[in-house]
Amino acid sequence: MKTKNNNIKTLDQFKDKHYGNIGTAKRDELDSSYENFKIGAMIHNARIQKGLTQEELAKKAGTTKSYISKIENNIKEARFSTLQKIVELGLDGHLELSIKL
Repeated sequence: MKTKNNNIKTLDQFKDKHYGNIGTAKRDELDSSYENFKIGAMIHNARIQKGLTQEELAKKAGTTKSYISKIENNIKEARFSTLQKIVELGLDGHLELSIKL
């Protein structure tokens, strides 16, 4: 007979407990950092799928290999205009933006 584990929490419950509720400074910082991490991971995956090196992507997008590396590794946030160049010029893709309230 299996026993029920009452210690299991959802990700949101974990974040609420350890980082505060949505709208608090610590929680907002966590969520913002995650979004930047996601952007870097998406650029990395798209670059690999296109068979490009960081240097090749940087050249096509008009930036540097170092900048691409910093975005992919969540060291630096990409400006929107640069992100648009990376996606559209570098990856031959389309950047979509949405606002959720």
